[in-house]
Amino acid sequence: MKRRYLSHYHWRRAQSIDELAWMARRRLPAFAWEYVHGGAEDEITLQDNRRAFAAWGFQPRTLVDVETRHSRTTLLGATAEMPLAIAPTGYNGMLWKDGDIALARAAASRGVPFTLSTVSCNSLEAIAEAVPEARLWFQLYVLDDEAVRNDMLARAHAAGAEALLVTTDTVVLGRREWDARSYLNPRRLALPQLFDAALHPQWAYRALWPAGLPTLGNLMKYLPKEQQSAASAAGYINQRMTRRLTWEALEDIRARWPGKLLIKGIMNAADAREAKRIGADGVVVTNHGGRQLDGAPATLDALPEVVDAVGDAMHVLLDSGIRRGGDIAKAVALGAEGVLCGRATLYGLALGGEAGATQALDLLRDQLHNLLAQLGRPTLDQLTPECLRRSPYAPGADDTPRRPSALAPNGEHLGDVP
Repeated sequence: MKRRYLSHYHWRRAQSIDELAWMARRRLPAFAWEYVHGGAEDEITLQDNRRAFAAWGFQPRTLVDVETRHSRTTLLGATAEMPLAIAPTGYNGMLWKDGDIALARAAASRGVPFTLSTVSCNSLEAIAEAVPEARLWFQLYVLDDEAVRNDMLARAHAAGAEALLVTTDTVVLGRREWDARSYLNPRRLALPQLFDAALHPQWAYRALWPAGLPTLGNLMKYLPKEQQSAASAAGYINQRMTRRLTWEALEDIRARWPGKLLIKGIMNAADAREAKRIGADGVVVTNHGGRQLDGAPATLDALPEVVDAVGDAMHVLLDSGIRRGGDIAKAVALGAEGVLCGRATLYGLALGGEAGATQALDLLRDQLHNLLAQLGRPTLDQLTPECLRRSPYAPGADDTPRRPSALAPNGEHLGDVP
């Protein structure tokens, strides 16, 4: 049934990010899907990120000329074709070979920035060489070795990164129970997961052939030659994440980093003001996609407090839970300069590499343009809180990918989907 369905309904015909997710779930082995899609503990925050968007409806205006509309804006002082950057995500090579390069190319082709993670499979240098036209941002996990930290700052600057995003909410990792069950230890699969992976030959060919599970390119320089496997790199980052990340440490990073500095993990006014005090250029309002502290506020709920605290003095971006163009509009209307989007492009990457990630970006852009017309606000600067209203009918949105339809395009019933 799955093969018949996919023969009629290719991912290029998907009409939403949920449809891409639905198809990606079936293409990936369970351990890879759980790593991408899962959250911490009971996944309350993971689901609340979507519920928060669902709680806001729109207040449209009519009889407005919307013949010409666009989503062009500025992010961190430079032009972007829509208020979105691809968020930093790790182990992307587990979904598609050279997945970070594919994401960077997709972002460059659609005129938006790409953020490379510390735990990316392709290194800073590889991205700079393969995609020199990309607007490159770099996300830093602060390690307990200052020499390594400072070397990574120098490498990011040499690679042309225009912005540094320092992640502050992972001094210890959240309890991601789905993902943890898949491994005997970091990045070494348990036997049932190995069997499951063997049942997904198309994924294995696209992601693993011929070298096996990818390692973490940015960390290879700091590992002994005999310990440069994926498992060793994962163990290194888990062991060396500093537990002493303080505002003083960020002040030192500010002094060393010559470009834009954003503090990622800000969820309240007090921390936003501290970020301003140390000279950061902006903040990212995020709960790490629901993967860290379960029970933390949804990012859209935390956004207005942060915006009120720093006003126009800082760049404010929102991360976590973006699935539709309407979500981008709601974030902008509530004061965000733009959003970071991670999972949405990963679903596309898992299905079609660069082309799949580009498809995800195109869906979000086209949905946003359609919404601007229906709202009667043809440009982003017209998105204000007056465009929104609290919905008394908001459903209990969850983060489960929905099947595109109960019927295939030829009218054949597909049956239930687990």
